[in-house]
Amino acid sequence: MSQIEILLPKMGESVAEATIIKWLKNEGDRVEADEPIVEIATDKVDSEVPAPEAGILLKRLVNDGDVVKVGQPIAQIGSSAGGATTTPAAASNGAPKAASATAPSPAPVVASASTPAQPVSGPVARTGPSGKFYSPLVRNIAENEGVSLAELESIPGSGQGGRVTKKDLLDYLPNRGTQSAGTAAPAAAPAPSPVAATTPATAVKAEPQAPKVLPAQGDELIEMDRMRKLIADHMVMSKRTSPHVTSFVEADVTNLVRWREKVKKAFEQREGEKITVTPIFIMAIVQAIKEMPMINVQVDGYNIIKKKDINIGMAAALPSGNLIVPVIKQADQLNLVGLTKKVNDLAARARAGKLQPDEIQGGTYTVTNVGTFGNVLGTPVINQPQVAIMATGAIRKKPAVIETPEGDMIAVRHMMFLSHSYDHRVVDGALGGRFVRRVADILEGWSIDQAF
Repeated sequence: MSQIEILLPKMGESVAEATIIKWLKNEGDRVEADEPIVEIATDKVDSEVPAPEAGILLKRLVNDGDVVKVGQPIAQIGSSAGGATTTPAAASNGAPKAASATAPSPAPVVASASTPAQPVSGPVARTGPSGKFYSPLVRNIAENEGVSLAELESIPGSGQGGRVTKKDLLDYLPNRGTQSAGTAAPAAAPAPSPVAATTPATAVKAEPQAPKVLPAQGDELIEMDRMRKLIADHMVMSKRTSPHVTSFVEADVTNLVRWREKVKKAFEQREGEKITVTPIFIMAIVQAIKEMPMINVQVDGYNIIKKKDINIGMAAALPSGNLIVPVIKQADQLNLVGLTKKVNDLAARARAGKLQPDEIQGGTYTVTNVGTFGNVLGTPVINQPQVAIMATGAIRKKPAVIETPEGDMIAVRHMMFLSHSYDHRVVDGALGGRFVRRVADILEGWSIDQAF
């Protein structure tokens, strides 16, 4: 009986690792070709890894909760085919085995002049109190350098959901050594001054912590699920990263509402799709981005990355109450029909849990429709590493003043609020305010005779 090594398959351009959620088969179980054997998760998307062919699950090489690199072996299957060699096989797409899949073995810690000698810390847990996952490579480096789990938790992460990457940890270590050396000198001084007591290292350790909350008698304690932990970390990271400013505009979308009522039956008959206002909002945002491309940027330190593609994320609420943001890639290349089909497809598969990992990656701007829940406006949190997000409120009938050739008059109009949150590091109030005003102008100028 030959053995086949199953590798973690590639799941998208920017997906480098996944978390093992649950094994569906035990060692010794018979598996059929294409039968799921393990559940995995990448950021917010859950998926399954199938067996490449029928056989016996001989060995599980990773455990529940492990973070595994793409191309890393996760299991061995014994097939009835002849031959004694072990051949690697990616479960779904034949991904080659990564040379760096296995984490390097720990090396002895060598004390240097800038880093005080200290014993190697004990094993670092895969998951910290905040719910962050730490890859095997990060844990090995932390153990070798004597970085405790508590210290690891304090390092700002640049990975998905604020996860600490190898680069984050390696960038942190030199500063850690400098701070330790700097604090040693005042300690040796005969009489440290009050100023010396407040060193940069002390300031880092004095980072404010959330208050401890204890449930009272009769309270129900509910542990966050994995997705909610990721959302919580991502939201906190976004508020710490970007100084948020929000601008509001009220738009008269009467013509848009009338146009949709006029064409919705014909649209569904011709295209087989129901048309909502969401693709129209996205079309207006895309047009405004083309006119003001500095909204479609990302920040790397003191560098601004102006994105070539316009990839619009659309926040979608799941039946579980959690949130996911599928992305319409190159939205500027789609007309209204194409956007409608893409919006409907992504929304339906998001609710059914059928999105692929790559379909929630690469967004450059996000829109969230808070009007779905009857809210008239909101102050959305930026979806990092983007620099802006727009919330569209509920469309309501309201009395409004309109200008006519005969003079001003009051009429019942369909009105809505647009809320635009943006990163004040790179988007000033002038640009942020003009952008949301331009989106409103496009919606207000929608022709009731427009073709689709």
